[in-house]
Amino acid sequence: MIRILHTADWHIGQLFHEYDRTYEHRQFFNWLLDTLSEEQVDVLLVSGDVFDSSNPSAASIKMFYTFLNRSAKQNPHLQIIVTAGNHDSASRLESPKPLLESSNIHIVGIVEKDDVGMVDYGKICIPLKNKEGHTEAWCIAAPFLRLGDYPSITDSANPYADGVSAFYKEACEYAASIKEPGQAIIAMGHLHAQQAEVGDIDKMERLIMGGVECISATAFNEKLRYVALGHIHKAQRIGGKEHVRYSGSPLPMSFSETNYKHQVIVFDMADDAIDSLKALEIPVSVPLMRVPSVHSSLTEVLISLSQLKTFEGAPHTAPYLEARVLLEGPEPGLRHKIETALAGKNFRLAKIDVRYKSTAANPDKAATADPEQLNRLKPIEVLHKVYQAKYDNPIPAALQKLFQQVEQEVNEWEA
Repeated sequence: MIRILHTADWHIGQLFHEYDRTYEHRQFFNWLLDTLSEEQVDVLLVSGDVFDSSNPSAASIKMFYTFLNRSAKQNPHLQIIVTAGNHDSASRLESPKPLLESSNIHIVGIVEKDDVGMVDYGKICIPLKNKEGHTEAWCIAAPFLRLGDYPSITDSANPYADGVSAFYKEACEYAASIKEPGQAIIAMGHLHAQQAEVGDIDKMERLIMGGVECISATAFNEKLRYVALGHIHKAQRIGGKEHVRYSGSPLPMSFSETNYKHQVIVFDMADDAIDSLKALEIPVSVPLMRVPSVHSSLTEVLISLSQLKTFEGAPHTAPYLEARVLLEGPEPGLRHKIETALAGKNFRLAKIDVRYKSTAANPDKAATADPEQLNRLKPIEVLHKVYQAKYDNPIPAALQKLFQQVEQEVNEWEA
């Protein structure tokens, strides 16, 4: 029997609205180290996006390898499998591979090909061994798949989705051909699954991914006993299947996660079956706050902020705060007014979320204009339309005069 812990999307080096998160990541790694020991974990799976950037800072790299070193020392029998996500540089993540070959740490960033250009599935199929050294399962350690990593499917309406499905089918067939009776097959992946529930930050990821790269849960062969996914930051099952899961990110990635519990997944594997699957909640080291709970007038917001009790902890543990303001039009000095109300209270103002009464009540008014129509309009006419759509009021005379002066100076400069 082996015990496996699934986590993903660490995003080491991420800034939360420009605030450094080193303290939060250190707290998470300390908790994870304790959990690995307390739960007697045999295998740690990290399904992509180790770093927030493809070119992480020296401090971020040091934090990652310090964690690997401490994990190996505290748990001599622990196997660690790390795959690259879309935020990671696959080659950079793999660069220390020669130093790790003699250890139980496996990092997979690149999908290697054989002499005839076919995917070498043997390089990503890793045996998972129990404390006695016997293989209990095989892990298909698939990183984020880029163009050329997966089989090319001709005459396909969706070459990416069909190619990724073929990749997992072939990988599973290979693993099934080398495994012995009683040994299980599990898989890792960093991708967007169909019907996955996404948060605010995931919606931005979808734009980066191109908008069509959704993989069906049916892409994962029924022979797979568990699929450890990364990329979507909210923990969830996919396709109603208990064994196809996103672990979610360990740290909050947006204010939409204010009341959300982050977690890792732990389960046992023995005799080609999964057992005792459970979620372990990760403690929040720096809380998120939204004030007020709903968008309110600036007067109400300032009153709510002024009534906050001073946070007594150290500055690097102070809560991140989102002020939620409902305005009728432009509000000069908005940030200064909010910062003044928070002065001395030891909160970190991370975001001011502004909504306007006109667009909040009539969202259709904020619809995008026809590009051809915009091309026929003069700049001042575009300004009038945008201002009217956003604030449901005509543009003030002073702003119109200022715009005309700037436009005149630009025309004189171009002439």
